Amino acid sequence: MKIHLTSVFVDDQAKAEHFYTQILGFRTKHDVPLGEETRWLTVVSAEEPDGTELLLEPAGHPAVEPYRDALVRDGIPLAQFAVDDVRAEYERLTALGVRFTQEPVRMGPVTTAVLDDTCGNLIQLASGPKDADAR
Repeated sequence: MKIHLTSVFVDDQAKAEHFYTQILGFRTKHDVPLGEETRWLTVVSAEEPDGTELLLEPAGHPAVEPYRDALVRDGIPLAQFAVDDVRAEYERLTALGVRFTQEPVRMGPVTTAVLDDTCGNLIQLASGPKDADAR
């Protein structure tokens, strides 16, 4: 068994696609219209184009807003992405105007940072022991 697809709820799919592809560096995998304003829109890592897909899912269900609001209010990331070097990604993304709610922090063998994806979610970036040991 393996994870094939997971999702994040987004306020605006076009805005989310721009952020996840043009800012974070993912690539659009599927973009299938599902009506006038909704799409089956997935992105994948540029490094693993056949890897796990991230569905940029419209946040229209009534349970989504209170759920996401509670997570953001408590500073809890909805998802985590692995990067080679959190500090380098923090510098790159900050230069592009990305707002971080947590700057890079070393926690034992892991370094993490948390960003606002501009679409209603907090996303954690994490790098493993290699990055933590090098700092």
